[in-house]
Amino acid sequence: MARAGLDRHTLVLAAAELADAHGMEEVTLAALAAKLGVRSPSLYNHINGLPGLRTLLAVHGLERLYEVMSAATEGVSGEAAVHAMSQAYIGFARQHPGLYQTTLKAPEQGDTTLEAAGGKILSLILQVLSGFGLDEEGKLHAVRGLRSILHGFSTLEQQGGFGMPLDLSVSLTRLIRTYIAGIRCMGAEADSPE
Repeated sequence: MARAGLDRHTLVLAAAELADAHGMEEVTLAALAAKLGVRSPSLYNHINGLPGLRTLLAVHGLERLYEVMSAATEGVSGEAAVHAMSQAYIGFARQHPGLYQTTLKAPEQGDTTLEAAGGKILSLILQVLSGFGLDEEGKLHAVRGLRSILHGFSTLEQQGGFGMPLDLSVSLTRLIRTYIAGIRCMGAEADSPE
């Protein structure tokens, strides 16, 4: 019988706290059970083992990331939206380093829940980039580029890779300005005749 008050949502939130505090490697069923004051077998009433928990964490992380990125772009468009979305992404990675790590999980074939959560973020970024004159393929390349920039920046920051005494917010702003200049060129190339 399941413990009263223990449900899937409670497990995911507790696992996210563990991930943020100690890293994803430390999120185990034993650690989660200890945090919740239950025995490990009790968790199987709510989740499909550690792989199931990690998938639930990835969905939760993507949903939370979408929420902060979406909120940041409300009422803004164009360059301002790209900057706001980028700041929100980096802020999420800073606040939730373990949960952020889960958002990188590629969905297994047929995992529609994880695909849908990732798809919402993709749709949001495509919407933000819609005013830059890119064709459909160009938009997808631009999404890959932005994701690479933001993930690289987040990872380097988390690993202590930015040791120089320079303001990281200035670096990020300049990097996003350069990215925007680049996608404007991509849009112009799409408009120019061969």
